[in-house]
Amino acid sequence: MVATRYIVAGRLLDGSGAAARKNIFLEVRDTLISAIGNAADLPEHSTASIDDLSHCTIVPALVDCSVSLQQSAALTATAADAAERAALLSRHMGYCHAHGVLGVADHGSCSGLESIYQEGLSRGGMVAIRVGGPLTTLPEPDFIRIAYSPHIDAEMAASSRLSPEDLGRLLRDRGDKKAVVIANGDQPIAEALAAGCDAIEQGYAMGRNNLREMADRGVLWIPSLLRAKNGLDGAGSGGAVCCRFSQRYIAPGKALPGAKAFWEKTLRQQLRQLGLAREAGVATALGTGAGSVGILHGEAMVEEMKLFIKAGYRLEEAMRCASHTAASFFNMEKLGTLSVGNKATFLVTRGTVQQLPRKLSYLEGIYIDGAPSTTYHKNPVRRS
Repeated sequence: MVATRYIVAGRLLDGSGAAARKNIFLEVRDTLISAIGNAADLPEHSTASIDDLSHCTIVPALVDCSVSLQQSAALTATAADAAERAALLSRHMGYCHAHGVLGVADHGSCSGLESIYQEGLSRGGMVAIRVGGPLTTLPEPDFIRIAYSPHIDAEMAASSRLSPEDLGRLLRDRGDKKAVVIANGDQPIAEALAAGCDAIEQGYAMGRNNLREMADRGVLWIPSLLRAKNGLDGAGSGGAVCCRFSQRYIAPGKALPGAKAFWEKTLRQQLRQLGLAREAGVATALGTGAGSVGILHGEAMVEEMKLFIKAGYRLEEAMRCASHTAASFFNMEKLGTLSVGNKATFLVTRGTVQQLPRKLSYLEGIYIDGAPSTTYHKNPVRRS
């Protein structure tokens, strides 16, 4: 006989973009949500397990569409030693899990370390990792990820840029794999769209015509706002700045003349452009660039979500972008909306919907397949 668990919650934000529902219950059977209803109508089953989360809000697990699990936010280069890479991967998976980021699209850094990933799964850790890179990557990547123009926060030699013909050839040879192209500027993005990409990452200064084209063709946009915010926060010192439980972390460096004005303008324009994308109906998802200097794994998602809201997204819309839209694009079957027939995997936050996304920085709990995560601890025990 399949065991049934009932979960009573004060509020539910299901990730579909709909408004939050109050005083609900989830019925969970065999890891799946089998019913959702008003808590007042909870069936009386004396033998069923009931979890009382009436003081909490539950939301879908988060998905970060742009991370590097083997690169540290405190380092300027990816670890070269295999043991160090494995340690970073395991540690960063733990950071993601602790902050409710149960799905990530990695920059190809997981190659060759699948055993560490499987260990995380067996311990109730990361639910889904998708590895992106060129088709020549061994083992074969889950999706194609191509840097077509320089990252907004890094240098790339002009000579290393692909030609439009080369980009078109790579995308024609990708088979059934989805292609994410990193591109900035009107012309590079127009060329990436013409080549048939499925998603644009970063997409700074793309212009209205490209936004309309993306909306018409259903191309996903991962705007990477936190990269510009991080650049602005670190402009005064030349270092990189991020937020860790509301405490500022600054990597020292030399101030660059004009950097603050550049990043202020860049971030302002990207926020305005994201607002236009929302109005035009462009599908958008969150990608933090975690692993880049100053951008921390897991907790960076809250900062990226705040920037979406600053650009004009309602909380419900930002949550959809951070869960359902991203999970659907990367085929993460165990993640997405909290609806009947889907996996009962979700995050628990203490308090009201109005306290989100801030409360996501300190979760009350995590449920995976209808049961509390065996690896998440609200108050972890420190060991000497």
